[in-house]
Amino acid sequence: MSTDEPPLTGEPVAALVMAPPAALAVTRLTVTRFRSYAQARLVLDRRPVALTGPNGAGKTNLLEAVSFLAPGRGLRRAKLGDVERLQAPGEAWETPGWAVAAGVETPLGAVEIGTGRDPAGAPGSERRVVHIDGRPAKSQMALAQYVSCVWLTPQMDRLFVEGAAGRRRFLDRLVFGFDPEHAGRLSRFEQAMRERIRLLREGGDPSWLTVLEDQMATSGVAVAAARRDVTARLAAACRRGVGPFPAPGLALSGTVEGWLADRPALEAEDALRRALAEARRIDAHAGTTTVGPHRTDLAVTYLAKDMPAEMGSTGEQKALLIAIVLANARLMAADGGAPPLLLLDEVAAHLDAARRSALFQEVLATGSQAWMTGTDAATFAELGALANHVRVGEGGAGGGTLETADSAP
Repeated sequence: MSTDEPPLTGEPVAALVMAPPAALAVTRLTVTRFRSYAQARLVLDRRPVALTGPNGAGKTNLLEAVSFLAPGRGLRRAKLGDVERLQAPGEAWETPGWAVAAGVETPLGAVEIGTGRDPAGAPGSERRVVHIDGRPAKSQMALAQYVSCVWLTPQMDRLFVEGAAGRRRFLDRLVFGFDPEHAGRLSRFEQAMRERIRLLREGGDPSWLTVLEDQMATSGVAVAAARRDVTARLAAACRRGVGPFPAPGLALSGTVEGWLADRPALEAEDALRRALAEARRIDAHAGTTTVGPHRTDLAVTYLAKDMPAEMGSTGEQKALLIAIVLANARLMAADGGAPPLLLLDEVAAHLDAARRSALFQEVLATGSQAWMTGTDAATFAELGALANHVRVGEGGAGGGTLETADSAP
């Protein structure tokens, strides 16, 4: 792959103020048989990262690789088997599977993270393995103790107009940054919920259903409580505004959240246990669980217009999303924590000059390591020496070494 040094055009570098080095940053990334890459290695420092190159060169693939350093299915929500590079003529692999390895600076110190599809699994296996400092982790949820990621992709432009599931995932990823245990609680709730539905379909043991519903109640109420806490704090941060971005209003809607608004958590757990037991017949017939935090929705409004976000233009909706992400990073920095890694795919190119400059200012001010992609290096020229500038070229999409090309001061 080639490296380019972007021209120093646009606003002067002196107009941007660099915060202390990012507390959470990827300083080395190696991908093996990942999407378009047979193998590639990228060495960075803690500054933000601007990846530029033509469409199809593999920029988003690198963002996706970074997203696998946190729990979950990555920014594309792909099956593990779909991530693996197709074997090209002349390529010979000793073992199947793909891998992402990274050196990460965290508030807990430097850590080595490795993850990928289990090479010992059958073809198409969806088992993901994780190693931390060379030792196997029990599950991918261990990653939440070290890395949190928040991303914006072009596919999220319809987040406000499509189903609630995408908004819940977006909110949960924000919560992970404040409460790493949230990932494990959410996983336990979802596993118990799936097992309960299976037993209901099969006419399973009622006593085991009671055990599962108890697990759902304790973990589900904890999930809802964490969402309520972060949403309330984030709503206050959003109301203060982020430069020229519109201030969004945030609110949660859901049965469990309603219970938590007027009773202690233990009473909310009892209410959820009763609701689940009473809904067994309905849930068995429907093949789904009809009550719980998996039905929560995040409502976003454009405060200045007193308008639901889904009624705004595409540009307004994108600006509201960016405002939420920046307010989240600002809030985490104010709390003395590490802002999440921000993975911003093709975001800056669609902003006007004022909002693009505000985006860069906020990224630098909060000390976030933002990974940003675009086709034109001039989009990020304003950042100058305050960012890692990486040119991703079509010619090297199959492998090789990615090198950083830093602007001159």
